[in-house]
Amino acid sequence: MAFFAYILYSATLDRYYVGSTQDMSVRLEEHLKNHRGFTSKAKDWEVKYTESHPTRSEALRREGQIKKWKSRKMIERLIGD
Repeated sequence: MAFFAYILYSATLDRYYVGSTQDMSVRLEEHLKNHRGFTSKAKDWEVKYTESHPTRSEALRREGQIKKWKSRKMIERLIGD
């Protein structure tokens, strides 16, 4: 079973969101539903990038690495935009 580090993008907010999950389709649905949290501010999130990892800890490690960049330029370089 695979785990994923992922990057979402919202055109409304012109912002990226970095996360990790075991099931991308379920997780995207959760981001698009009514809820509290950063992604609740927009309903147009789309998956821009995913990486598959064999363990949850590796996916979480990669999520943390990307978040530590704190750089839109590096994220856009990674996703190829």
